[in-house]
Amino acid sequence: MNVTSFLELAVPAPVAETIALVLVLLGAILCLSAAVGLLRLRDVPSRLHAGTKPQVLGLVLICLAIAVAQRTIGGMLLGVVIVIPVILLQFATAPLSAHMVGRQAYRNGTIQAHSLVVDEYAESKQTPPAAG
Repeated sequence: MNVTSFLELAVPAPVAETIALVLVLLGAILCLSAAVGLLRLRDVPSRLHAGTKPQVLGLVLICLAIAVAQRTIGGMLLGVVIVIPVILLQFATAPLSAHMVGRQAYRNGTIQAHSLVVDEYAESKQTPPAAG
């Protein structure tokens, strides 16, 4: 068996469609749970957690479903290559945006200080003497 024939191996259509369907369904449920968490949770850190963790995993599952839907091994590999930049951008931007929102919420005072276990930014809230 050479490489070309290996890449042309096909997964049976009902199996590939079932796997893709399950992956899309799980991804959609995770994205929906992220949306519900944003609406239902009260404080900023909980909302940030709900908005980033399940949403990113849901996107990864949906991207994997796109790759599996191609049916052939070569098509699946091409699908993975196509969705990898989307996944990497999501991995890079979701934690960064959550960090920026959390830090701004801390500076605005919308995070309850008593709920923090460690407050590493306590000194940064005070105005430096030369700042006027």
